[in-house]
Amino acid sequence: MNEAKLFSEWYATKKINKFKIRKFKKVFENEVKKLLSKLNLKNDTFVHRDFHVSNLMYVKNNIAVIDSQDALIGNKAYDLASLVDDVRFETSNKLKNKILNNYFKKLKKTEVNKFVNDFEILSVLRNLKIIGIFMRLAQRDNKKKYVKMIPYAWEMINYRMKKNREFDNLKLILERNFPKFVK
Repeated sequence: MNEAKLFSEWYATKKINKFKIRKFKKVFENEVKKLLSKLNLKNDTFVHRDFHVSNLMYVKNNIAVIDSQDALIGNKAYDLASLVDDVRFETSNKLKNKILNNYFKKLKKTEVNKFVNDFEILSVLRNLKIIGIFMRLAQRDNKKKYVKMIPYAWEMINYRMKKNREFDNLKLILERNFPKFVK
């Protein structure tokens, strides 16, 4: 929930007028709570939380992971969502699906639907968080280069929400307030 608030605090407050922002925050945060309650997998896995291409290095024929100060125990779908839907490195949806399907081969058949559900919820919420973080970096820290990545984060959100009925309410909330980005 704290991560989702980064979106409402840093991005939404810049895009929604001051008379509507309080209502938006309340409705948005209630919907995020509902989505979080629909996660299936346990929080029982080491989660890097900043797992993206910029934090991976190739060293002596191995992949090394750096920048792990935000790690915690969490949902095993989170880091894969971070890597597959990384807004810093654009990839085709075909490649994203290929990576996911490769991962699914390692899961039990009964676990695939639960994993997909959690992956999509965490991807959408993570990308909303990233939009908030990128806006904060641009405004507070004068790092304007991050604003250029916000449209791709919206693309990822739309892609993950498109087929999943669990996002119907969130999609409506976002469409009403950010019609330029939510389709």
